[in-house]
Amino acid sequence: MKLVWSPETASKAYIDTVKSCKSFNESGVAELLSATAAGWNAKLIVESWSSGGLINASVGLAVAARNTGGRHVCIVSDDRSRLEYTKAMSEMGFSPEVVIGVAETVMAGLEGLDFLVVDSKRKDFARVLSVAKVGSRGAVLACKNAWQRNASGFRWNVVLERGTRVVRSVFLPVGKGLDIAYIGSKNGSATSKKVPKPRRWIKHTDQKSGEVHIFRE
Repeated sequence: MKLVWSPETASKAYIDTVKSCKSFNESGVAELLSATAAGWNAKLIVESWSSGGLINASVGLAVAARNTGGRHVCIVSDDRSRLEYTKAMSEMGFSPEVVIGVAETVMAGLEGLDFLVVDSKRKDFARVLSVAKVGSRGAVLACKNAWQRNASGFRWNVVLERGTRVVRSVFLPVGKGLDIAYIGSKNGSATSKKVPKPRRWIKHTDQKSGEVHIFRE
């Protein structure tokens, strides 16, 4: 299976986000993330958030989840952040699922990820990416505020779990930099790998000469 793009759903989410985020001065990030998540029909959308942060991107993700009928999960570090985030999102008409804990630990317990947004300004963003459990259809991973991180020589294949296939990635000059990567699903597992056939000895007798030839298959 793989992610399938729906331009109709992407367009609707984009327009809905523009309407919801008209009061925000920073434009582009929320609308782009919303359209991307909705366009790929993401069913499990995850982000991390800290007290004092902007919620425009969160609104965009909430709009996407509403359009796909998916689950929008926000990871916060403490109860103060949870209350602040919940209040801000409620005022915008959304009530996403909020989980308190260390982002890296919480992420490790979320199976079937379709869409993940991390903040490159957070010191733990690379560790969060490394434990992301991609769904059977693959996933889209996005780093916001990526200008500074991109200048440091960041590479997707370095931070992701070994064996993860980066189908394609793009860096966009939107907001303070947005780096997006499409991650392919992992094909097979230790139990589904083909077992090589055992090699065998074959005996062949030449009918004319009577000579016997033995060789290995």
